[in-house]
Amino acid sequence: MGERKKSHNTVRSLNLILWFSFTVFALIVLVLFVAVQSLLVGSRYRSDTVTLMRQAGREMAEVLAQEDTIVSVESWRSIRGIEDNYDVRSLLLYPDGRNVFSDGADEDSYPEIAAAIKERIYESGSDTVISGGDVIAYASVVTVGGQNYFLYISKSVAQLNSLEESLRWLSLGTALFSVVLAFVASGFVAMLITKPVTEVTELAKELARGRYDLDFKRDYYCLEISELSDALDYARREISRTDAMQKELIANVSHDFKTPLTMIKAYASMIREISGEDKTKRDAHAEIIIAEADRLTALVNDVLDLSKLRAGMGATPTVFNLSETVYKIAARFDYLEQTQGYVIGTEVSEDRYVYADRDRIEQVIYNLIGNAVNYTGEDKRVFIRLLDGGDRTRLEVEDTGMGIPAEEQATIWDRYYRSSEAHKRPVQGTGLGLSIVKEILLHQNCPFGVTSEEGKGSIFWVEFPLPPDDPDGTLDATGKN
Repeated sequence: MGERKKSHNTVRSLNLILWFSFTVFALIVLVLFVAVQSLLVGSRYRSDTVTLMRQAGREMAEVLAQEDTIVSVESWRSIRGIEDNYDVRSLLLYPDGRNVFSDGADEDSYPEIAAAIKERIYESGSDTVISGGDVIAYASVVTVGGQNYFLYISKSVAQLNSLEESLRWLSLGTALFSVVLAFVASGFVAMLITKPVTEVTELAKELARGRYDLDFKRDYYCLEISELSDALDYARREISRTDAMQKELIANVSHDFKTPLTMIKAYASMIREISGEDKTKRDAHAEIIIAEADRLTALVNDVLDLSKLRAGMGATPTVFNLSETVYKIAARFDYLEQTQGYVIGTEVSEDRYVYADRDRIEQVIYNLIGNAVNYTGEDKRVFIRLLDGGDRTRLEVEDTGMGIPAEEQATIWDRYYRSSEAHKRPVQGTGLGLSIVKEILLHQNCPFGVTSEEGKGSIFWVEFPLPPDDPDGTLDATGKN
């Protein structure tokens, strides 16, 4: 019990899950956007700047390469022009850090710059990129008149750093606003999505409580929820119909139990009080008690059979000769031809084999013939046909009775069906025969149905597929069992 309760307490509302998921998703997207934006802006600008400084360095090196001894003022002026063209600043340093074009007062930082250039160039080759603080620089070694110099080209990125700082704050503000907006919007969207689910859930709870007058069909915007509501509405109709059938079945079975029990009690009392010494009356009363007991037994057996079939029990398929089975079952009704003038005609194709539960199929055939006998017309004629349908075998049982109204043809298999005809039946039934037939044939995967027209009788039919080729070795060389 503790496990189940704990598991139940961990369940979260779909609304809350969607709300939280949408908000987190929006936050992740914003964080990624801000991060990528910051990285791309800064790195792309620095990459482009380094490329421009490399180009500027190559042009400056070409100018300096034209000098034979020392760097002339004209060459340095050309270098200044290149600086203005690329918007950079440059220094030409001796390896010890002195500026070639110094005015006599060397800057304190130049030796440090020269030392950094020397260390980096020894590690990386002939040029290097130095970044730090608000400056990005490019340095390379140039040779003039046999003397090596360090060409140091720099560009201020203070404006870029300031822009990046502004973008970070702007992105942070935008992210906070977007998260709040996403939180509100996701809550609205989650409510919009879960509202119809909640409505359907509440209706389903009412259905579980036994209310069948509900209407699940609504104009939902979501296809899946519309399909769910349609499925639940279909389930409601089927459950309602099944419930009505069950109540009707219980009422009718109870009535059928009550009648023979009353008869048994009455005639037992008569034997005790009236006919106990009169053998003729006693035997007659005993016969009635036996007949009513048989009727009770048949009713109980049919109810048990129906329960077993609906539980999926008792199916043992084999290959057998359906033609012989039809002949055998039809012969059990010969006494009606001899005693009551019934005519039971047969038209049976020979050696029609099927793969099914033999006992259950015999029960189907017996119930269908018994039903036809009970409801045939005044001419007392019943026709049994077993027809070769190519890839299947079709069984038809026809009567000449009053027929079945069109509105009842779909329900005679499902409910405790009895015709309102007043004639006495030669075959005693419980009213469950067709329900048993339906359950058997559904489990055997056999199509079945009824064709009927009022005033012209009915034809109950079943189609049996041909068996597979000797599935369990039950056929001999001639194709028989």
